[in-house]
Amino acid sequence: MQIFSHVAVYFIFWWLTLFAVLPFGLRTQAEADDVVPGTTESAPARFRGKRVFVWTTVVSAAVYLLWYVLSARLGYNIDSIPEFIPRFD
Repeated sequence: MQIFSHVAVYFIFWWLTLFAVLPFGLRTQAEADDVVPGTTESAPARFRGKRVFVWTTVVSAAVYLLWYVLSARLGYNIDSIPEFIPRFD
C-alpha cells in the first residue's frame, strides 16, 4: 500500500475519532453557571481545542495501529469478516 493510502486511512480514523472524543469532559455554560448573552446554554464553557486534538491523535493512532496489524501483517481484509461471525446452518 502506498504512503498516500496509509495517510488517507489514518485521516479517516482521525476524523471519526474526533467526534467520539469531542464530548468527553465537556462542561456546558449552564453547568458552569456562566451563560454568555447571545449564546445557547449548551455551548461549551471553555474551548479545549488542544486537549481534544491530542486525545484524538493518540486514540486514532492506536486504532490505526490495530488496523495496520490486522490488515497488513496478519492478512485480514473485508473478505475475512465471515470467518469472525459464526454461521448458523
